[in-house]
Amino acid sequence: MIVVAVVALLVAIAIPNLLRARHNANESTAVEAMRAFSTALESFRAAQTPPTYPVVARSLSAANPTYLPASLTSATTPGTARQGYYFTYTFISADSYAVQAAPAAAGTTGSRRFYVDETGVIRANPAAPAGPTDPEIQ
Repeated sequence: MIVVAVVALLVAIAIPNLLRARHNANESTAVEAMRAFSTALESFRAAQTPPTYPVVARSLSAANPTYLPASLTSATTPGTARQGYYFTYTFISADSYAVQAAPAAAGTTGSRRFYVDETGVIRANPAAPAGPTDPEIQ
């Protein structure tokens, strides 16, 4: 009986810590994906004549060689989330774009939402979709 109680106590302590570690890992992966998006978009733009960003994100994974893996450019709908996050690319103009990341299950797979544009600065918002006026992450 004592052994079962000790094991139950250890599990009760370990499970929340494991879930929090996964939550933090998902957010870190989302930030790295935002950096990858920014770098890929700038590389794509530099290779175009005249310089322009792609109209759709899939152009980054359809190029030869690819700028981003297809699993990242298609993480936009239920069932396709990457590390618990959805990514939305918006072509604004030849000189402007926006990428947003939102948790697939807010509070479970992640809490913060992220944003990056042509400036390359990644911004975060814990309560609403992130935008260009939100604080940048370090």
